[in-house]
Amino acid sequence: MQLKNAPLWCPQSHLTPLPDTSTLDWLFDEGSLTRRLTRLSDDGFSITPLFEGWQTLRDDECAALDLAEGSEGWVREVYLRGHGQAWVFARSVASRSALQGDGLHMDELGSRSLGELLFCDQAFQRRAIEVCHYPEHWLPECSRATGLWGRRSRFDRGALSVLVAEIFLPALWEAVRARPENC
Repeated sequence: MQLKNAPLWCPQSHLTPLPDTSTLDWLFDEGSLTRRLTRLSDDGFSITPLFEGWQTLRDDECAALDLAEGSEGWVREVYLRGHGQAWVFARSVASRSALQGDGLHMDELGSRSLGELLFCDQAFQRRAIEVCHYPEHWLPECSRATGLWGRRSRFDRGALSVLVAEIFLPALWEAVRARPENC
C-alpha cells in the first residue's frame, strides 16, 4: 500500500531501473555503514546529532513498524561525516511503548553510533533493506537535493523495533569516486 505523500520504498528485486553497480553496492550492503564509512575516511569518521526527541512518526514509519498512524516515537537524526563533511543523513525511529519497556537508551547515544550498537547486539535481527529516492523536504534544509538515494531497514529485538533510514549525500559519492578501492 502506497501512503499519501510517502516515497515508494522497495527491495532490490523491485528496483527499476537499477542504479550503477557502485551505488547498488552501497545501498544494499548488509554490513555496518558506520564501519564502512570509518574505513573510507581512514578513521576520519564522526557523528553530529541534529535532533533527538519524542515526536509523532511519519505515516511510512508507522507502517514499517506496524504501528497505528499518528503513533509517537523517539526520533534521532544525525549526520554521518567523513573528515567533517556530511556524507550521510540518518534518521532512526522507534515507538515510545516499545522503547520504554526495553532498556535501549537511544536518548543517551549523543555522538556515538546507533548502528554500532545495533550490530554489536546479536539479539537484533535485521530485516530486508528497502530503498527509494528520498523526499527532498524530509532532509535538513542545508542538504536538500532531489533524487538522493535513501535506504532503510528495520532491526527487531523482541518487542522492540528500530527503523533506520540512511540517505546518501553527494559528498559521499565524491569520496567513493576518489577512493574506489574502499568501496
